[in-house]
Amino acid sequence: MADLLKKATKPEVHRGLEGVVVDETELSVIDGSVGELRYHGYRIEDLARHADFEEVLYLLWHGHLPDDDEYEAFAEAMASERTIGDDVLQTAELLAKSDEEPMAALRTLVSMLSSSDPESDADPEDMDAALRKGRRITAKIPTVLAAFDRYRNGEEPLDPRDDLGHAANFLYMLSGEEPDDVAADIFDVALILHADHGLNASTFTTMVVSSTYADIYNAVTAGVGALAGHWHGGANQDVMETLIELDESGQDPIDWVEDAINEGRRIPGFGHRVYDVKDPRAKILEEFSEDLAVESGEPRWYDYTTSVEEYLLDERGLGEKGIAPNVDFYSGSVYYQLGIPIDLYTPIFAMSRVGGWVGHVLEYQADNRLIRPRAHYTGPDHQDFVPRSDR
Repeated sequence: MADLLKKATKPEVHRGLEGVVVDETELSVIDGSVGELRYHGYRIEDLARHADFEEVLYLLWHGHLPDDDEYEAFAEAMASERTIGDDVLQTAELLAKSDEEPMAALRTLVSMLSSSDPESDADPEDMDAALRKGRRITAKIPTVLAAFDRYRNGEEPLDPRDDLGHAANFLYMLSGEEPDDVAADIFDVALILHADHGLNASTFTTMVVSSTYADIYNAVTAGVGALAGHWHGGANQDVMETLIELDESGQDPIDWVEDAINEGRRIPGFGHRVYDVKDPRAKILEEFSEDLAVESGEPRWYDYTTSVEEYLLDERGLGEKGIAPNVDFYSGSVYYQLGIPIDLYTPIFAMSRVGGWVGHVLEYQADNRLIRPRAHYTGPDHQDFVPRSDR
């Protein structure tokens, strides 16, 4: 024991696991120096323009894009799994009436979904069953979120429709109105853009949990918990709240930003752990933000974001420091223009990222090893125990 406690030469400690490579993956790759993101080798720009969310889910879970028959079967299976049980609905109503935060409500409800899963007792090492359970979780999260939101607004939840795609169905269940093609397509792209992004905090969390062979409900619930932290999720909500504050001030956007910076405030939506240039997802959402502005005839949110971006990059020199807009800088205003409540932005992040979580769990468990890092001990070498009465 003395040898174990003896202070050895301190090893190199990577706080936050910065730069530590813990696994190999085929799901996604990021080149932060040039602003590139690919899923299974496909450029995110191509997937955003030519695929839908169901196709991307299939890609992440099966390693290839589906052909017509595979797509039809997969989309039909997803649509058939959207309904949630009365017990989950009752819990959603209870959480809504208790003013629970949406991410906390989602964490509880995702965990509860396992109780009605027909394969809840399947062997956690059965990867085929894990895939089917992951598909059910992904299909039901939009129903859970929409029900929770409607309950807290004094409305009854709507049954999911199997004639709408994943994105359009969520917007329908949320508002009670079938979205037009523009809104449905833009939201579908937003889900694609958030589906996977390397070994981020929530994805790594799901892998740690699943490496113990806890089932995929445990892993996804843990992922939701990790995403709830404001250092991981929530930035797009912060962006929109900032833009609303700017709008209500009545100031010129540049004057408002200057005042905010002089007060020591940080403008959310800028900078990313892995990007030195503008996030490619932000570029895509910027285009959609402009499209929504043109369609609605209300350009101010687009004008605010582009004005603030130009000022911070060019006048304040953030671009020269490798600090550029990330996906959250534009997703906030896009969601707002789609009529989505601001505090649902992070749950929607989870609604999309669950695709990546499931994909990484399946990939890692194909050659599973318990994730068990070590820490360098820095406490006392030896202390004599003193009874409580003598302390």
